[in-house]
Amino acid sequence: MKGRVCSHSGCWALGLLFALWGAAVWAQTVGSVVQLKGTLSAQRADGTTRILLQKAAVALGDTLTTQKDSFAQINFTDGSSATLRPNTTMKIDQYQFDIKKPQEDSVTVRLLKGGMRSVTGLIGKRGNQDSYKVQTSIATIGIRGSAGDTLECMEGCEGTTSKSGGLARGVYHVTHTDLYIMATQGGSILLAAGQFGLANDPNKPPVRLPGDPGLGLDPFPFALGSVDPVQECVVQ
Repeated sequence: MKGRVCSHSGCWALGLLFALWGAAVWAQTVGSVVQLKGTLSAQRADGTTRILLQKAAVALGDTLTTQKDSFAQINFTDGSSATLRPNTTMKIDQYQFDIKKPQEDSVTVRLLKGGMRSVTGLIGKRGNQDSYKVQTSIATIGIRGSAGDTLECMEGCEGTTSKSGGLARGVYHVTHTDLYIMATQGGSILLAAGQFGLANDPNKPPVRLPGDPGLGLDPFPFALGSVDPVQECVVQ
């Protein structure tokens, strides 16, 4: 038949190839696993789940989960990092970084449970300082500085640190260097280096605590730093 460019099976194979290529393009790589102790898994936007090894790529839309006694450091392409503590789940909701377009910078990670340490890179230090956010169930942590720990314990966070199982329900944050903003629908507070904050009601402002409420921020089992490329195993 005139105009036919492939057989039925050939067209199907070509269509599958384009579909796979499109999926690969859609799974935008935003960083990699540079440090790992224990088990880290990623549920992809397409619903597949993979066990990530050190040097594995991390993509936009990934939901990352550490298991018991597991720690993982993710470095993003702008130089920022998120280091996950045990029993932690974090989703990469948004990530936009172009070295030539600082006005378009944007990153939002959602801490669903557990604890993470955030360290800023270029996003949040150039252009819009509100472009880097850590979202939790009731509070948003805006980065105005370089390093801090956030714990999402609204549903409990047993095993995230050696003491976190004893914490009252809430979202906790401590700033290590510079400045963070902690906000709910009810208001916001600034947390400078060494200050602790707590949010436990979405309709009330967070409160600044007089000291460490017992977060038990154990040292990480590796020195926070850098490495590179890509490995992963598919869960059958």
